[in-house]
Parts: sequence; structure tokens; C-alpha cells
Amino acid sequence: ATQAYQRAAWCYHLGKFLWFEDLDLHAQLRDRAVSVYRRALPHLDPPAERLEIPFEGHIIPANLRRPSGPQPRPLVLLVPGLDSSKEELFAIEEDFLRRGMATLTIDGPGQSENAVDFAIRPNWESVITPVLDQLERLQPGVDQRRIGLMGISMGAIYGPRAAAHEKRLRAVVGLAGPYNLGECWDALNPLTKGGYIFYTKSAGEAEAKQKAYTFNLEGVLDRVTQPLLVIHGGRDRLFPPAQAERIAREAPAATLVIYPDGNHVCNNIAYKYRPLMADWLKEMLG
Repeated sequence: ATQAYQRAAWCYHLGKFLWFEDLDLHAQLRDRAVSVYRRALPHLDPPAERLEIPFEGHIIPANLRRPSGPQPRPLVLLVPGLDSSKEELFAIEEDFLRRGMATLTIDGPGQSENAVDFAIRPNWESVITPVLDQLERLQPGVDQRRIGLMGISMGAIYGPRAAAHEKRLRAVVGLAGPYNLGECWDALNPLTKGGYIFYTKSAGEAEAKQKAYTFNLEGVLDRVTQPLLVIHGGRDRLFPPAQAERIAREAPAATLVIYPDGNHVCNNIAYKYRPLMADWLKEMLG
């Protein structure tokens, strides 16, 4: 039954992925994905606990999973991309959990169920700091001296921007993110542009393109002194590899891995990048 709930949640989520022709139906599918996955949470192995972190008059919803055992575990924050969601990231959680790390997978502003009340935003220090503050208050059985972050696509902008300000993050993985979204705009496909229009709450493409230039890492990366692993696919058709190369050049403690055969998010070679990033974060978090 747990696997059936997971599959159903993924199907609801993917059924409206980058599809905005019927916004009422889009919202119904989003809410079904969230509600069905919540039924699976206590039956996962290890089980997940839903946290609702107070945030600007609303919440940041998050799923916390911890390996069994009494000792506090290192924690990895998982940050989705443009039209991703916390419900989508179960398989990535598993790579960290198998290595003895806990995971906290969140929907930040403009992501999944948080798209109702917020647009996406570049200044993710305003997001991660309240999350870490709440974890300190809750004391949920994780080692708060050993916290890392893994961001996917747009999450690979959010993570470094947060790390520039929030030094409780000990290490960051950026998977397939842009250096400057605006520079990539003209080459984006229409479906992805539609996603940015929707999640920035813009009136049209011109407004969304203007906002895209605010999603960048210029003047930020020299303050990301934590270890940063930059992973990118050589065949990424959304964000060229040159964007990853620039991130790695400007961050003082960056390691760059480009897979020549990888597409966007290296989804076609998950068996390569997922063990790499999980092993790397385990090493960085001690």
C-alpha cells in the first residue's frame, strides 16, 4: 500500500508537470499529490514526519526522515527545483539515508503546496535561516552541527545563496543550476518559460524574463566559503555547462563535476551522480 501511495502521488504530480492550461485542475492534482503522499509518510522505511515550519504568516512544509538508532545523525536539506516538489524526491532521500544521514525535504516559497501563498524568490537566506532556527527549537534528533544542503536545478541557485549568509550549512551540492537565469532565458523551451511565468506570478513572459535576471549568483559566490560540489550534465538543454563552470570558478571551495552524457539534472544517469553526491556529503559532514 505504501508503494501504491507513492506511485499515485508521483502520477498526480507528473500529470500537471509544467502544465498550466487548466489552473483549477492543476491545483487539484497538486493537492492530491500532497495528500496521498502524506498517507505514505508513516509507513516509509525509515518513516517520515511532516513538519510545518512557521514562515511569514504561513508555513514551510517539510518531510523529515531519520535512520534508526539513538545517536543524532547529520542532516541533508533537500531543495527542489522550479516545478519539483518534496513528494518527488523519495529516491534521492534514500541515497542519503542508506549512508546514515537524515533528510529534510522542503517546499520553499513558490514550490508545490507553497505556490499558493508565495512566488519563487532568489533570496533563500530568508528561507533557510527560519528552517534552521525552528530545528534548533524542535531538537528532532539530528546533529545540528552537521547540516548540508542539496539543491536541484533552481535549488542549485537557492542553496549557494543561502550558504553565503547561513554558515550553519556545512556543505552544499548544486545539481544542474544556472549562474544567471536571465542569461539562459531565450534558449528555454516554451513549457519551461510557462513554468517561470506561473511560479513567479508574472502577468506574462516579459515580466517573467525581467524577474529571471534576479535569480543569479553574481556577487554571491565569493561568500560561499563552505565546500560546494557543482554537478552538471554536458547535454543540459536548459542551462549550458558554461553556467556551472562559472559557478565553480567564483566559489572559493568548489569542486566541479560535468558528466558529458548527462541531460538536465542528469536524470538519465542518476546511477552516476547520486552515489557521488551522497558519498561527498557524507564525507563533508563527517
